[in-house]
Amino acid sequence: MVDRLLGRGRDAEHRTAAAPPSDAADPKRAVWSRVQLARNQRRPRTLEFVAAMADEFVELHGDRAFGDDAAMVVGLARIEDRRFVVVGQQKGADTNENIRRNFGMPHPEGYRKAIRVMELAERFRLPIVTFVDVPGAHPGPESEERGIAEAIARSIGLMSRIRTPIVAIITGEGGSGGAIAIAVGDVVIALENAVYSVISPEGCAAILWRTADEAPTAALAMKMTAADQLALGVVDLVVPEPGDGAHTDHAETARRLRAIIIEQLDRLSAISLESLVEARYRRYRSLGAYTETTEAPVAAPPSRGLADRVRDLLDPGRWPAGVQVPGPGRGRDEPPAREEV
Repeated sequence: MVDRLLGRGRDAEHRTAAAPPSDAADPKRAVWSRVQLARNQRRPRTLEFVAAMADEFVELHGDRAFGDDAAMVVGLARIEDRRFVVVGQQKGADTNENIRRNFGMPHPEGYRKAIRVMELAERFRLPIVTFVDVPGAHPGPESEERGIAEAIARSIGLMSRIRTPIVAIITGEGGSGGAIAIAVGDVVIALENAVYSVISPEGCAAILWRTADEAPTAALAMKMTAADQLALGVVDLVVPEPGDGAHTDHAETARRLRAIIIEQLDRLSAISLESLVEARYRRYRSLGAYTETTEAPVAAPPSRGLADRVRDLLDPGRWPAGVQVPGPGRGRDEPPAREEV
């Protein structure tokens, strides 16, 4: 962990994670390789994507309540004649920047900054494009004191009803409520090596197996890769990454995303806002749907009357040898009274 934070061993990580093995050969190892690629520190982040694909970008700061969270980036962007609002988590490229940006894990003020800008987008009729890359929201006591759960819940609630098109893009590691807080979209896109899950594989393994060593097993069971999420209907589109991954060619990855963003913004702009919000609601209500089956009710056993109980007392021969005869007032299936034990 220390080596990873200090940036040591990156070349070795790049070599081992560059080419995931085929699923047929070793599914667990293949999925874990995808997780490592999603966490690669060389992957492009929100600001890198925006700089490569947008013709103009103006970053906005502060939540107008507490402060400015560097782990959440928001602003106004333009691609050709299309103007939209950008919201995304931002990790650092080195240790110092990661400390300044809190390793991409937003505090409550980060989500409230995102809420403020999304409300501006609705007011000025601008679509929203979000970039999701976070292991989870900041879990420290200061975040709890400032209402991290309330901020995440309010962000999800706002995005579920806001009257403007939303395109959400999972670019790296989308984890827990910290990811879904800015990923409630009309269309959800994932890069090929991105992962998306309700909890990190290490956290899941610690709960189920009491050890983080089973994280690869948990990752396989959780179906957290982009391909799995596409099959489950959580993700709508998966964008192939160039070469051995997005970390090898930022410009080409941004070029591919730019074309898809333009296409989706044009498609969503042709849909009425009422239909857009209704379809978004139905989309998330249908996730995790299941079918209930009914079985024929089991008949209740017949109640034992007074005659049956008297017969049990007067005819001990009905009971096998070694079996205690029930006392007065009890059937043969009733437990012994306390004074008889």
